[in-house]
Amino acid sequence: MQQVMWNRLISVVEEGAQVLLKTAFGAVTREAGDLSVGVYDRRGRMMAQAVTGTPGHVNTMALAVGHFLERFALDGLKPGDVLVTNDPWMGTGHLFDFVVVSPVFHQGRAVALMASTCHVIDIGGRGFTAEARSVFEEGLWVPHLKLFEAGQPNTTFFALLERNVREPLQARGDLMSLVSCNAAAMQRLQALLQEFGLDDLERLSDYIIDTSAKAMRDVIAALPDGQWRHEMRIDGNGPAVDLVATLQVTGEQMCIDYAGSSAASRSGINSPKCYTDAYTVFGIKCVIAPDIPNNAGSLSAIEVRAEPGSIVHPLPPAPVTARHVVGQMLPDLMFGCLRQPCKGLVSAEGAGSIWVLALSGDQAQGPYQTMSLGIGGMGARPSKDGLSCTAFPSGVGSIPIEVTEAESPLLFHRREYLPASAGQGQFRGGLGSVIEIGHREGESFRISAATFDRRIHPARGRAGGQDGRPGSCRISNGTVILDKGLHEVPSGCRLLLELPGGGGYGNPQDRDPQALTLDRAEGLETR
Repeated sequence: MQQVMWNRLISVVEEGAQVLLKTAFGAVTREAGDLSVGVYDRRGRMMAQAVTGTPGHVNTMALAVGHFLERFALDGLKPGDVLVTNDPWMGTGHLFDFVVVSPVFHQGRAVALMASTCHVIDIGGRGFTAEARSVFEEGLWVPHLKLFEAGQPNTTFFALLERNVREPLQARGDLMSLVSCNAAAMQRLQALLQEFGLDDLERLSDYIIDTSAKAMRDVIAALPDGQWRHEMRIDGNGPAVDLVATLQVTGEQMCIDYAGSSAASRSGINSPKCYTDAYTVFGIKCVIAPDIPNNAGSLSAIEVRAEPGSIVHPLPPAPVTARHVVGQMLPDLMFGCLRQPCKGLVSAEGAGSIWVLALSGDQAQGPYQTMSLGIGGMGARPSKDGLSCTAFPSGVGSIPIEVTEAESPLLFHRREYLPASAGQGQFRGGLGSVIEIGHREGESFRISAATFDRRIHPARGRAGGQDGRPGSCRISNGTVILDKGLHEVPSGCRLLLELPGGGGYGNPQDRDPQALTLDRAEGLETR
């Protein structure tokens, strides 16, 4: 019976996620699924998460609810109260993500909490750029407060929000979508409690979390004891960034230490510790425990250490807007650490960080801004080719070009596979894509290159496989964009993007001749 209720909890939060998908104003939430929904017990422990969502949101939110409970006593909340914050260090890593938490009441008592998050298109400040030198420049930093009190909106907060962002309708709309998401999931949870005759969720929560924690410890115990170190160099913004991790297994305990990683950057590519933890644990679970449910129990079995002031543990007020430049590279770093204890059966490196295409400009009706996504290739797997144009580890989808074109005067001339972008190997990496964007009237527009990485340091192959092709960003007038700043595409010019490909796996000489023939026939031939 407890297993049945556990499965029902997942359906409860998934229904909330579907409400968020259908009501969100921002395309990155509505179309790409950049969101998360979870249900928590009275102690703030995550019991279940929606299937729809990203690891960066899910795993950071696992800790975020506890920070709310440190500031608001659960028994002091009332029906209709809704809490909110976008604190990067106690939320999901940057100001663009709001976390909204709603207490769930049953028989006159708060028995659980619903939490959800999504990315808003604008939060004021300098916009989506890595050029800010502190979080204060990056936008409106909202502390933990009440968004609704006893069902009544906090009009002061909404007024401040709308005055400080460039897209007030979208920002307010996305927050209201989060509130609706929680409300829908809350109704389903209350129905579950009534159906099964439960007074609260404490016994079910203990069962879920204890079972998951034990399963995770058992998986760790099955690994050989030892210590393994792996390093990765990525582009950064100016100086290259070194990511270094040491993974240690002792019995049923696992610890990852990021000692040796670069110091925090002056640019907004720093990954707050909550975001570092999120993608570190996700990368490990992908390899050793993909079938163990993701909740407070399974997450608690792995310890993550990082030096305060490093790029994987920046301290306020460090800039963090483009935190996934570092954070989304960490699963590949974990794969490198696990290569030896898992006998090499891990994927090659992939593109990692998605390229957020934050596009903006001016027109007669006023300024506009819109967002699309550029997605590179995954690394080859030990027994299969890498997936092309697939966002790993974030798991987000792409935004249809028709949506972006409807929201702006921009025109996509091309978005297609980039031939020869995958690394060779017995199994080739996934291909990146080529994207060409212009203005319908030939006017100028702007692009933020805040998250464009792997233009210098490509995804590395594994077990003899070759590296993937690095990405590139240039303007049709010959200008090459190398930094992570905001750049203008002049009138009459187009923006040309080539997304990085994934690394290959195994000796290229061992590739199946039929697979080579098929690649050539489809125009995907590797270099």
